[in-house]
Amino acid sequence: MELRVRSVGHAFAIMRLLAHGEAMTLSEIARGCALSPSTCLGLLRTLIGERVLAAQPGKRYALAPAWREGSARWADPHAQIVATARPLLDRAARQLDAPVGLWRVVAGERLQLIALGESAASTRIHMQVGQRQPIGGGATGRALAAAQRLEEAAVATRFAAVRWERALDLAAYRRQIADAARDGYAVDDRYGHAGVRSIAVAVPGDPPTLCLSVSFFAADAGCARDAEAGQLLKDLANGLHASTSAA
Repeated sequence: MELRVRSVGHAFAIMRLLAHGEAMTLSEIARGCALSPSTCLGLLRTLIGERVLAAQPGKRYALAPAWREGSARWADPHAQIVATARPLLDRAARQLDAPVGLWRVVAGERLQLIALGESAASTRIHMQVGQRQPIGGGATGRALAAAQRLEEAAVATRFAAVRWERALDLAAYRRQIADAARDGYAVDDRYGHAGVRSIAVAVPGDPPTLCLSVSFFAADAGCARDAEAGQLLKDLANGLHASTSAA
C-alpha cells in the first residue's frame, strides 16, 4: 500500500514550479500547483521558514540561492515520463492516424507540448514540441479542469483567458467539463482551433499537471471516433502514470 503525504507532495510541486527561475506571486503559484490560496500560503510560509524559499519584492517568492543551485538535476520530474512516452505516442499516432501529444502545465497559466507522436498521413495538423497555449483552451483545458476539480471561479478565469475560434459561452464550457469528468475524456470541436476536433485525457497525478491529446481534422472526425480515441488515451495515461510511479 502506497503511503503519500499530500502536503509534502504539494511542497515539492511548488519547488519544481519555482525552479524555472522566475519569482512568482501567491496567486500564480496556487494556480500553477492547483492549490487553494490558503493552503498555498501555508506551504510558502513553511518553506520560507525552512530556508527553501525566499520572499522577493512585490510579494513574490523564489527558491533560496542554495536550492536554486543545481536545481536542474531535480526540478524536471517530466524527463523520465517524456522518454517513456515518446514510443507510446508514436504508436498511438499510427493507430489513430493523427498527432498525439503530451502537455504539461507551465507557469500556472499555460500548457506546453513536451512530446509528440506523428502519424504517417500525407496531410497533417502542424504541432511542434515546445509550443504553448492557455491552460483552459482546447480539449486539454477541459480535461485538466475536470481532473483538478476546479472551483467555478477558477474555471471562469481560465475560460476568460482563451481566445476562442467560434462562439462558446461559460455555461457550455462548464457542461463540457462535466462531460469530461463523466466520460474520462474531453472533447473540443473547432473551438480551440478552426477545423480541428481534439480529444484529451489528463494523466493521473496529485495534482494532475500532465495531459494527453489527439487532434483530427474536423471534416474527417466525429462523435464515433471520440470514444475510441478517448479509451486509447485513457489507457496510455494510466500506463504512463504506472510506469513512472513504479520507477
